[in-house]
Amino acid sequence: MLHASLTIALVGDSTVAEYKPEESTRGWGQLLGEYLRSEVRVLNLALCGASTRTFLATSRWQEALEARPDFVFIQFGHNDSHSSDRPESTQADGDYAENLRRFVLEARRSGATVILVTPVHRRLFDGKGSPSKELAPYADSMTAVAKELSTPVIDLYSSSEDVLEELGDSGSEALYAPGDRTHFSEAGARLLAGMVARAARDCDPRLRDAILPDKPEN
Repeated sequence: MLHASLTIALVGDSTVAEYKPEESTRGWGQLLGEYLRSEVRVLNLALCGASTRTFLATSRWQEALEARPDFVFIQFGHNDSHSSDRPESTQADGDYAENLRRFVLEARRSGATVILVTPVHRRLFDGKGSPSKELAPYADSMTAVAKELSTPVIDLYSSSEDVLEELGDSGSEALYAPGDRTHFSEAGARLLAGMVARAARDCDPRLRDAILPDKPEN
């Protein structure tokens, strides 16, 4: 039973972020509240175009810490994986991992529990029709940091890969915004938000109480 209100801060990139109602794109963070009890507050500070490097250079990380949330969910990787000549780029086993450590340790000092979320797949496929692996080094690095720092991790990379494997290129098109292979439609964002919510139940007893029960299937 949830005895007090909780605040969940979301830190990430455009796949997590909020969008205007008239836009066709949604981030999974925008739909997460549908899976939470009314006492839970979601503070979505995700920033379009952000990597671990550039997010730390903005005021949003400090805003997240000053909000004193109970939990901070952190998902980065898409923009970190850009070519090395781009200012947002990081190396998966180098500054990306170091930035994740900074997020975790600073959030802990503020009293928050961190949940790391591995980067969600783009809708890209290799020549054999399997989901591409360009984000795998970042997912692996995040998982390693989570183990190193004894931090819960939600493996959205693998969960989204399973969806793409099952649906294929044409079958997964409706989950993404029109003409877009990175950002989600409302249906896709809702699916991912549900994945995050269900996985979060196993991360902390407080989250188990904060997340609504699954709706029975018809």
